[in-house]
This record gives sequence, C-alpha cells and structure tokens, in this order.
Amino acid sequence: MADNVQQGIPLLGDKFPEMMVQTTRGKMSLPADMKGKWFVLFSHPADFTPVCTTEFVAFQNRYAKFRELNCELIGMSVDQVFAHIKWEEWIHENLKVEIEFPIIADTGAVANKLGLIHPGKGTNTVRAVFIVDAEGFIRIMLYYPQELGRNMEEILRCVKAMQVADKNKVAMPANWPNNDFLSDHVIIPPATDVATAKKRLEQAKAGEFECYDWWLCHKKL
Repeated sequence: MADNVQQGIPLLGDKFPEMMVQTTRGKMSLPADMKGKWFVLFSHPADFTPVCTTEFVAFQNRYAKFRELNCELIGMSVDQVFAHIKWEEWIHENLKVEIEFPIIADTGAVANKLGLIHPGKGTNTVRAVFIVDAEGFIRIMLYYPQELGRNMEEILRCVKAMQVADKNKVAMPANWPNNDFLSDHVIIPPATDVATAKKRLEQAKAGEFECYDWWLCHKKL
C-alpha cells in the first residue's frame, strides 16, 4: 500500500498505532513513551487561529488536573515545529500562559493513521480527541468541526470516569457525577442470565446496592 493512502480510522479498543513523531519537546515514540500513563492526543486545524488558541489555553489551564489522573496531553497539527514554537511564544507573551505539553508537528503521516483529514471539512486536521489508557488502548474518540471549540471539562470528566469504571468494574451514568436521578452513583453492569437477575434484587434488599429493577442497579462508591 502506498504511504500516501489514508488509513482507516482506528476503532475503540484498538491499540494506538505505533508512530515516531517530532514534537516541540523532541522526538517521541507513541504509545511506547506513554507506557504506564493515560494520554489525550488532540489535533487542531492550525496554529495562530482564534479557536485553537482558546483551546490550548484551556488545556494548559487544566494540565495539572490531567496529571493528577496520571494523564498527559499531546497536541498535534500539520504545521511545522517552528510554527508551533512561535505560536507557543505568542501565547506566553500575549496571554501569559506557558504551554508545557508537547505539540506534534505532523507531515501527514499521523493524520493518515488516525483519519484526521475529513475532505468535507477542508484540508486541515479536524478537532479530534483520542483518549488512550495506560496500556496503550484507545478508549474514547471524539471529533469536532473546525468552527466548534472543545469542552475541556468534558474531556477531563471522560478520563476520570473511564478510570473509575475500570477500577470498580462499573458503568457510568449520563453526566456523571451529576446524573439527573442517580446523582454521583455508578451503575452495576446488567445481569446477563436469569439466576443473576433474581440475585440482584436479593442483593438490593440486603443493602449491597440500590435497584429500580434487576437491570438498573446502582451504588455510591
């Protein structure tokens, strides 16, 4: 297959594609250099653009919160590394924010592997987000058009929710930890056989967790 042929978008649960990348903090091997850590790789259409600038400031302002979750941030666009460095300088000088996380300078190889060029949205990379776990598996993928800036609190929530789900073998309700009727409770995975379904209601009566029915049980961590 020719190198310039766009690859298919990786799927949830796939291993993050291996790649060597040039960043503003030197060369990196992904996902190898992030082994043992979660990371969020996010692409932006271009340096020195208004929406992207607001996003980078927002990510940097929450960088410490991501690190508290053992999660790193990695930016990316098809701009050259020199443009990334100059843009970082501009943000620091004019907005008093120092970008501390690396930004990948992509020649097109990363965009092709991750499916970040969408012809219907132009030739720049779309605003994509890949949340990758400590074992290098893709857990969440989000895509936004160029005209819509991302909500970093939601991305932060996604990382925290997935880590809680993994650790406790539970599912997370809508808007967790502020669900409309479950509040900050988490969901017990539904029963998959008759015996377990009957046992669920018995467990609820015993106070192990709460149930609306055998298929909708929840608990506070």
